[in-house]
Amino acid sequence: MQRPARRAILQHGLAALAFTALPRTACAAPAVRVDDPGLAAVVAPDARPRLLYAQGRWCEGLCYAPRLGGLVVSDVRANRILVIGEDGGIRPLRDPSDNANGNTLDGEGRLVTCEHRTRRVVRAEADGRLTILADRHRGKRLNSPNDVVLAADGALWFTDPVFGITMPDEGLMAAPEQAARRVYRIDPSGRLDAMTDAVGQPNGLAFSPDGRILYVSDTGAALKNPEGARAILAFPVEGGRLGAPRPFATLEAGVPDGLAVDEGGRVYAACFDGIRIFAPDGHLLGRIATATACANLTFGGPDGTRLFFSAGPMVHAIDLKVRSTGPR
Repeated sequence: MQRPARRAILQHGLAALAFTALPRTACAAPAVRVDDPGLAAVVAPDARPRLLYAQGRWCEGLCYAPRLGGLVVSDVRANRILVIGEDGGIRPLRDPSDNANGNTLDGEGRLVTCEHRTRRVVRAEADGRLTILADRHRGKRLNSPNDVVLAADGALWFTDPVFGITMPDEGLMAAPEQAARRVYRIDPSGRLDAMTDAVGQPNGLAFSPDGRILYVSDTGAALKNPEGARAILAFPVEGGRLGAPRPFATLEAGVPDGLAVDEGGRVYAACFDGIRIFAPDGHLLGRIATATACANLTFGGPDGTRLFFSAGPMVHAIDLKVRSTGPR
C-alpha cells in the first residue's frame, strides 16, 4: 500500500534543498571509561566525541544513509526526521514524521522507518511515496513499532513495544490491540511473522556478524516499573526462526536502548550512562560516557568506523578502530 507522505522530502528533489550550516562541530572532553584492556582494540583512550547537533527534543533512529545526504535522525518528540550532512549542515527529510523512531536501509538502500503515531513500518520510495510494510498482525493494529534492522537474507526485523501509545509526547494514546509486545519479521515476499513474545518491552535490536544471534533490549523498567526488565537478551537464529533467549547483559540502573554490533561481534548498547561496550561473551569492556542518557547509535562515516550516537536533544560522533557488520 502506498500514500503520499505529508510534506515528505525524500530522494527526489533533495539537491534543491540547501543545508543549514552549523558553525562547526564541537569536541567534548575525553569520554572513554575502561573496564577491560580489550577496549583498547575498539577506541583510543583519549578519543573525544564531536557534537553534531543540539537542537532536538529526543533524538533517535540514527541511520547512516549516504544516498540521502548523511546521517538520518528521528527527533521523535519534535515529530520530524532530519539529515545531518557530512559538512555539518542540517536539512529536513520528513516534517511531520508521524513520530517516527527507528530507521534502517533495506537491501536496495531505501529508508525503512518505524512510526509511533500511525503504528506501522513504512518504506520510502524514490518518488517520495511511502509504502506500508506492516501495520497489523492478525487483523489488529500493532502497538508502536520502535526499532528495525535488516537481516542478511533481506528480511526486516522490528520491535513493537507500547511506548508510542503510552507516552503522550511520542504518539497518540491508545489501548493496545495486541495481546503481547513482540519482535516481528517482514519477509522479502512481504509476509509478516511474529517471531517472539518473550521480551517484556522489546526495544533495540541487532544481529551478530554471522547472523546467528539476534540481540534485543528488554526495557520494561522504562515504564515506571521497578520490577521491569533492564537487560539485553540473545536469541539463537536458525532458519529464520528464533530459539529460546539467554541473558546477555543486565544493567543495574536505567535500561538498554538502541543496539549495534561491530565486525568483531562486540555489542554496543545505548544506556543511561553512555554507550556500554560488551565482548561477544557478554563481559563489559568499558563505555563511552555521555552527560545524559544515550538513546540510539549506529556505525557510519566514509570507512564505517565512525560511531554516531544520540543523547536527548543532541547527536554526537566518535571515531573508533573497528567497523560495523553492515547497515543498521
